[in-house]
Amino acid sequence: MRVAIIGQSMFAGEVYKQLMKDGHKVVGVFTVPDQGTREDPLASMAAADDVKVFKFKSWRKKGVILPEVLEQYLSVDPELNVMPFCSQFIPMEVINHPKNKSICYHPSILPRHRGASSINWTLMCGDKKGGFSIFWADDGLDTGPILLQREVDIDPNDTVDTLYNRFMYPEGIKAMAEAVCMVVNGNAPVIPQPTEGATYDPMLNKHELCKINWDQPAENIHNFIRGLDSSPGAWMIMDGKEVKVFGSKMFTDSLVEGQEVEIEGLATPGIIHKDGLLLTGSDGKKLNVARLSVDGKMMSASKYGAAAEATETVELTAEEQEIANKLRDTWKAILNIEIADDTDFFKAGAGSMDVVRLVEETKEKAGVSLENEDVYMATTFQEFIQVMVMRMRGGDAKPVFEYDAIKMHVNNMDIEFPHQLFIDGQFVDATSGKYLKSINPATEELICDVCVCVCTCDSVHL
Repeated sequence: MRVAIIGQSMFAGEVYKQLMKDGHKVVGVFTVPDQGTREDPLASMAAADDVKVFKFKSWRKKGVILPEVLEQYLSVDPELNVMPFCSQFIPMEVINHPKNKSICYHPSILPRHRGASSINWTLMCGDKKGGFSIFWADDGLDTGPILLQREVDIDPNDTVDTLYNRFMYPEGIKAMAEAVCMVVNGNAPVIPQPTEGATYDPMLNKHELCKINWDQPAENIHNFIRGLDSSPGAWMIMDGKEVKVFGSKMFTDSLVEGQEVEIEGLATPGIIHKDGLLLTGSDGKKLNVARLSVDGKMMSASKYGAAAEATETVELTAEEQEIANKLRDTWKAILNIEIADDTDFFKAGAGSMDVVRLVEETKEKAGVSLENEDVYMATTFQEFIQVMVMRMRGGDAKPVFEYDAIKMHVNNMDIEFPHQLFIDGQFVDATSGKYLKSINPATEELICDVCVCVCTCDSVHL
């Protein structure tokens, strides 16, 4: 079948690759203009295969399709339009032109969450199930008949990134390819959307829509934050400045000690502690955020207000420098700019799917597994390489615990282990001076004395 692909991003690019692999004839790719020096991934993939690529800033003017745009579209004579991820308004002259019309991907279970920010709203509304729909495009906004749908259970701590990366992206690509095959085989369903349960949610392109409202239960605040994580990010005013918050989880532990911070509109002060920033909802329940973006720089919430730690730059070996050069090429391929040591990945235009690509290529080229969070916390190329090299050498950015070690030689091995109490992130002695004897059951010999922690209903005694 002669297919025209209308869309953008890595998602559309992967759909393109799958359709080519399945033997369909992609006669044209219609995507957005380059962003500075960055060409959309879909355009790059198609151009590499000598497929015709068209980059339209707009398809119409004052509600009327541009004649030159329509002429170029008609020149490829498609039998089906496939719209994997399309941010532009496509005129009905284009939607209805192919004999098989147009199919479109939408990341929600239609008719719920129509609109451009559907994944965000799925999480912000606390939905227990999410998913995507492939539908026949019509003259409404996400209102066309359903071809197929896929559902997934939503984890209480899912974010836009985690839900997209684990389900919407991989399963969406497969489903788009399946939908095209169903059209080719003549067995693609055309199921009218129900009106019951239909919602339309506003696009989150206005700054004020992403500000946190503190006059609501903690779980609602948690859902709001994760529904904007990592883009565009929920924000608040803390200590008089705008701060974005990420990595929210409900907090069920006992009260913690830390530094109080003033947050505009929040009756109870926030608390900076060793695991992040503790926030309180209107119902008295609490949530914790792990990361903050302050003045455009991501940081661990637990480090807010602390003096920046001096870090010693790691000298790279010849082998590590070779890998760093390969990853410099990866950054260049993603950002389509020359990469200096101080190039900031996100300020240069990278998005969440670029993070996924970078993590995957780092694993392939350096043989180390990074988390998405590692990229968000080390945004410049030099910082990123330092994190990568430390991980290659078997280290990480986690704290090194110090403890009074028991050392033994057992089974021709030298081993060591702590015998103190682990409290509040540190190994400490029992203030009571009491110990329990740990006995080897095979020989009845003493292994070591272990510090005693005695718990009562009122307090904990060491």
